[in-house]
Amino acid sequence: MNPIFRKRISRRSVLRGAGAALALPFLDSMVPALNANEALEKPPLRNAFLFMPNGVNPKNFTPPGEGEKFELTPMLQPLANVKDDIMLLENLWNEQTSGRNGHWPKVPAFLSGGFVVRTSGRDMDTGGVSVDQLLASTIGQGTPLPSFELGVDEAYTGVDNIGGGFTRIYGSHIAWRDPHTPVPKEIIPQLAFDRLFRTGPAAPVVSGFSTAHPAVAKSLARDDLSVLDLVLEDAHSMRNRVGMNDRAKLDEYLESVRAVERRIENSLKPQKRWINESGYDVKRPGAGIPDKHIEHVQLMLDIMVLAFWTDTTRVGTFMFGNAQTGRNFSFIDGVNGSFHGLSHHRDEEDKLIQYEKIGTWHMAQLAYVIEKMRSLKEADGTLLDHSLVMFGSTLKDGNKHDNHDLPIIMAGRGNGILTPGRRVRYKKDTPLCNLYLTLLQKQGIERKTFGDSNGTLDRLA
Repeated sequence: MNPIFRKRISRRSVLRGAGAALALPFLDSMVPALNANEALEKPPLRNAFLFMPNGVNPKNFTPPGEGEKFELTPMLQPLANVKDDIMLLENLWNEQTSGRNGHWPKVPAFLSGGFVVRTSGRDMDTGGVSVDQLLASTIGQGTPLPSFELGVDEAYTGVDNIGGGFTRIYGSHIAWRDPHTPVPKEIIPQLAFDRLFRTGPAAPVVSGFSTAHPAVAKSLARDDLSVLDLVLEDAHSMRNRVGMNDRAKLDEYLESVRAVERRIENSLKPQKRWINESGYDVKRPGAGIPDKHIEHVQLMLDIMVLAFWTDTTRVGTFMFGNAQTGRNFSFIDGVNGSFHGLSHHRDEEDKLIQYEKIGTWHMAQLAYVIEKMRSLKEADGTLLDHSLVMFGSTLKDGNKHDNHDLPIIMAGRGNGILTPGRRVRYKKDTPLCNLYLTLLQKQGIERKTFGDSNGTLDRLA
């Protein structure tokens, strides 16, 4: 059939099966043609906001010099293969977090720049909505999920009375629907995956709870039939209605879904172990969180990338950890302790080295997701070309709880919004919210201010 006369496929098309739905990737058959008014002219812009707690070792993070070109410092070495895809933004800060507790009020201000009210939890107020949720309320309305919130640490409860009387809920969320309402993040890979592709009332997707919660157990106990098995018949029908190029893309897409499914399944299988015959009966745990932290992190990042690639969402957040995360990073060679504990290094050489190693590990995970997005071809470029990825922390040096010159890295080209491969040094203590205001305006959201912004950022492109 002449491709000009082939029936065009709506960008909103999905593959459906009993209890499952898969949003399609961008196909040639979706390119506008005669009377194809609802097709997008180009892939949409995606926005990812990645948060790392506890700061960095400034001495080995910030490159020396003044120009746009930069050499990779020791902490940035894992980004060597993606150097041309990143941009360092320097001298940005959140002024409203100055003189406050070192962690709790800084985390919710990360994407809002607001003044966070001290509270035990009943009257939370972060001073503003987060930029991801403002994007979700506008550009996010065209996708099945307006936004997608992921992480690896369970949400905190209680109050840190030693740390000034702030509710620990503040430290668990960077996405805030309004100043009083955090958006729960999903930490269980299988449930995050289900949130993208499972439909129907059989078992609701549960966010923000631990694996011990009854609702989580119920959700994990649902039918484990592969999503692809559920929609395979519809997929075969779709293949017969598209051209050869789209068939190849569709096959690649379906295989990527299957690959993530396999990784989730394999990561949760019990390992071989010694079995004693005597009676000490421990039932096999249900599906939960992978034992290895790196596998947990990369699975969640893969699922976020899959959500972007299938256009299930265009706005995502990921937390590498909560404020004051007590996660032990002894799985890194030469490290013996938790991220938060080692961030208080007191300039002791041994602790400083370990603190830096943990930060460098996080740089490697940033490189992982950038390379993953860069490998996915999409229309005239790659998924990375059509995305804005922000990585940052609310602290520069964790030992000092310093909120000046925050470590901020941008990646991607954002459909022309960014020109990476550079470092841009702004005037000292430029509001981080100037970046958010710029990104909002570049995406057609008319606002004169955001948070504590006092203007927009130049030299991004």
